[in-house]
Amino acid sequence: MSITLILVIITSGISYYALNNYSLMDKMIFNPYRVSQRNEYYRFITSGFVHADFGHLIFNMLSLWFVGEGIERLFAMLFGPSGTMYYLFLYIVGIIVADIPTFLKHRNNSKYNSLGASGGVSAVLFAAILYAPLMSICLYFFICMPGFIFGLLYLGYSVYESKRGMSYVNHSAHLYGAIFGLLFMAVVYPGAVPQFFEQILSWRLF
Repeated sequence: MSITLILVIITSGISYYALNNYSLMDKMIFNPYRVSQRNEYYRFITSGFVHADFGHLIFNMLSLWFVGEGIERLFAMLFGPSGTMYYLFLYIVGIIVADIPTFLKHRNNSKYNSLGASGGVSAVLFAAILYAPLMSICLYFFICMPGFIFGLLYLGYSVYESKRGMSYVNHSAHLYGAIFGLLFMAVVYPGAVPQFFEQILSWRLF
């Protein structure tokens, strides 16, 4: 069984249980004020294993499953037995890093909460985009485009919505998770950077 599938199963199980157990959800959700005032730093990680609703959960887990197994195999090829640790580091630290700007912005706001695996999923997705920018990514299973175009649209939308601040979705976590994924892949596999540009220059629309 792949690490990706294990993460999907664990996250789905915890999220389902937390959706039906307010006490558990309250203990795991990312509340910057509680982190700051009570030193509950574990919330940086636990918040990545709970979701707002089933739609939120399904979208994140499908995205992780579709892209994660490819990155998991790539890391196994590049780093051998250590590939699993590289993959888990990318995912878990992606969740943590994505919430740092949120923490700094809302650490004095006791009413602000955030949750979901989006930071980790974005990190894995954008690590994949840097390595294979021409891979096909589909929205709702039928609107398909090269990964680098999806990435540009995704980043642009995340920046726009983050500045607007009109949505309950933590778009800054998407943005910073994505940036972490790009940087992580560039550091652990520097060859991905020139290959990224080579692949894009070879791309033809028709």
